[in-house]
Amino acid sequence: MPWRQLPVGVVGLGLIGGSIALDLRWRGLVVHGLVHREATAQRARERDLVDRVSTDPAVLQGCGLVVLALPLDRLLDPDPALLAALPPQAVVTDVGSVKQPVLERWQRLHPRFVPSHPMAGTAHAGVEAGLVDLFVGRPWVATPAAETEAAALASVQDLATLLGAHWLCCPAPAHDQAVALISHLPVLVSAALLQAADRSAAACGDGLSALVRSLASSGFADTTRVGGGNPQLGTLMARTNRTAVLQALRDYQHSLSGLEQLVQQGEWSGLQAELGRAQQIRPEFVPPDRSAG
Repeated sequence: MPWRQLPVGVVGLGLIGGSIALDLRWRGLVVHGLVHREATAQRARERDLVDRVSTDPAVLQGCGLVVLALPLDRLLDPDPALLAALPPQAVVTDVGSVKQPVLERWQRLHPRFVPSHPMAGTAHAGVEAGLVDLFVGRPWVATPAAETEAAALASVQDLATLLGAHWLCCPAPAHDQAVALISHLPVLVSAALLQAADRSAAACGDGLSALVRSLASSGFADTTRVGGGNPQLGTLMARTNRTAVLQALRDYQHSLSGLEQLVQQGEWSGLQAELGRAQQIRPEFVPPDRSAG
């Protein structure tokens, strides 16, 4: 692929951008990083994330592929200096978790833009968070428009495959509906669980709050991990995917109300049947080889 013969630009060196940079350098490619703060640039140099790093968008000159690993608000309202520095012939892709508004914005800004979303992550953020092999076996979905250049799309697919990801394509609206259910909804649900445990225990008094915290173990940790993440990212996801997130919340409330009714009425066989169905369908969402990720 032609893009492999030129430096790759990574704009933003947090968890996703830093992990992409590490993986590419490990595979022998040259990586140029653009960051917002000089302190971040210095730490990126210390971690050896990139070959070159700067706060000046001119660092992207000569890149054949540019990955925009930016928060959604900065993707939807990009820095004019960044736009001016993007090489016209470079393939440009993003990693945002909402695709329709990003596609609508960027297909007018750069002729070789390909919207994409690697479905991988941890609870960590910032320049310290990048990991080698973060994307291995994980979905990497693209949401091209009819006008998206085929060669540019193939380049982004080659990037995802090179990093070990599982490549998918779908329409942007379908992507946003899907991630509202399996990515954005869990953030709000786990945040609500944390709040419920905190408030209910505090209301009971008599030291229950301390006991609840002492007893919290792996099940609670797994269920609440994403709700304890970056609040700015969670808010941006809900704000930019509002319609789909609201529908997902309504669907969840309907399911939760059904379970509440079964408990309230003592319908234990019905509850067992619902839990059994959940047990059966979970591997369709989280196969055994991904459940530990």
